[in-house]
Amino acid sequence: MPDKMSNKERSLSLRRNKEHTPSVSEVFEFVTDYAKQETIGPLRGAGRWLGFGVAAAILLGSGIALILLGLLRLLQTEWTRSATGSLSWLAYLIVLVVGAAILAFTLSRIRKTTLNPKETS
Repeated sequence: MPDKMSNKERSLSLRRNKEHTPSVSEVFEFVTDYAKQETIGPLRGAGRWLGFGVAAAILLGSGIALILLGLLRLLQTEWTRSATGSLSWLAYLIVLVVGAAILAFTLSRIRKTTLNPKETS
């Protein structure tokens, strides 16, 4: 059974709603609180995410550079033909190809597309 309000009750209800209209300062406070909630929280998460990403990139890059340098020195000392003569560039080419393969593998493993872990399924 639908609730039927009289005209008098409707006008009282409308007056009560008009009495509870927020002031400009309340609206401003609501907007600033909402903006802080929607920007500062995600930015803190993004900062942490970027910090770990930068640290990982620096450490991983340094490690791979040392491994590639070690591979170059190994090829130049153990494979005497690649250290002298007309094939001295071959060790550098091998290290370049291995480095490109490592880079391609690393880039293929990047899967995270969002900063917010709640959005991932």
